[in-house]
Formats: sequence, structure tokens, C-alpha cells
Amino acid sequence: SGVVTDRDLVVRGLAEGAGPDSPVGPVCSAKLVGVDADAGVAEAQRLMGENAVRRLPVIDDGQIVGIVSIGDLAASGTEDHSPLAEVSKAEPNT
Repeated sequence: SGVVTDRDLVVRGLAEGAGPDSPVGPVCSAKLVGVDADAGVAEAQRLMGENAVRRLPVIDDGQIVGIVSIGDLAASGTEDHSPLAEVSKAEPNT
């Protein structure tokens, strides 16, 4: 099991010649790093930094219940005027 991201699809899929009907198993991130649902923001930041990931599955009672991203953390942080926080809080283009 693992997680597949847009980056996985490009770097491990399209760049290596995988087509749109190829299975995602071979391109997924196999080393799954997650954060407990009760953990604090600092723990999520630490795990992202130590593992060089931009998204973490949120795990509750052994089940993935969500995903927290680096943008989520930036939008909830104290540095409200950082470029990442501004982008994360912006309304999406339609």
C-alpha cells in the first residue's frame, strides 16, 4: 500500500513512459509516513521536514481519515504574511 501524488504520476509515471491506463501501484510512494489525528501541528511539521514530504496522511485508529498538506500548515501558522501562507489562503481560480 502507499499514496500516489500528482508528482508521483509525473516523475515515476509519465517520465518513465507509463500511459494513462497504467496501474498506479508501481508509481506510488511506498514509504508511507503518517501523523496521528491527535498530534499537534508541530509534529506534522517535524515529520514533513524529516521525511521531505509535502503531504501527510492523517491516521486515526489505524485508518487514514484525511491528508494534511504543507499548504494547510502554512495557512494555519503564525506567519500570516509568508508567501506560502498567502498562496494557501487565496481563493482558487475558477
